Amino acid sequence: SKALIPVLNNSFKTKIEKVKDLILSETNIKEIEYITDTSGIISKKVKPNFKALGPKVGKDMKVVAEKLSSLNQEEISEFEREGKFFINESAYSIDLSDVEIIAEDVPGLQVTNLGRLTVALDITLNTDLIHEGISRELINRIQNLRKELNFEVTDKINIVIENHPYIRDAVKNNLSYICAETLAESFILGNETVKGEKIIIEEIELTILITKARDGE
Repeated sequence: SKALIPVLNNSFKTKIEKVKDLILSETNIKEIEYITDTSGIISKKVKPNFKALGPKVGKDMKVVAEKLSSLNQEEISEFEREGKFFINESAYSIDLSDVEIIAEDVPGLQVTNLGRLTVALDITLNTDLIHEGISRELINRIQNLRKELNFEVTDKINIVIENHPYIRDAVKNNLSYICAETLAESFILGNETVKGEKIIIEEIELTILITKARDGE
């Protein structure tokens, strides 16, 4: 339903806003929400890069690794901002290149990061999103069937499909969208006696009849 993006600075938000519509379109996300306080939303941890740290800290590896692994969220944010972290207990200055900062998933969110950039996706599904997902699957099957039937890309069609409970509400709530994407002049939810081709959506078999629309119909 949305992507949550921590604001790194004012110019960062401005840049994202300029391509916001493109991002939403390409990723199939409904909205972008900018956040300044990531506590409770995005959780990060530091994973020491032992290969990089070895030559730097030598025998103190255990102390350094334990300290890095125990950093709290505020300390990790400071580490990312400054690019360095000074460990008092060992007198070592640790660079970002010496570690890997990992964003952890939290319930209802999927989180990923690249350097300082972090994005969290709200993956909670509501009824509208579920119906839209079913509609997209249905559109995909219809488009494939158009190709199999050797219809031209510009051919308008009429559709009669089995009135199955799984697709019924999704079709009713997204009818205009489905018709626009498939060039359907009409879309009818028929009964179980519909004659036509078989398609499968989420292991549910549906019968669908596609015919070329006549000019003027």
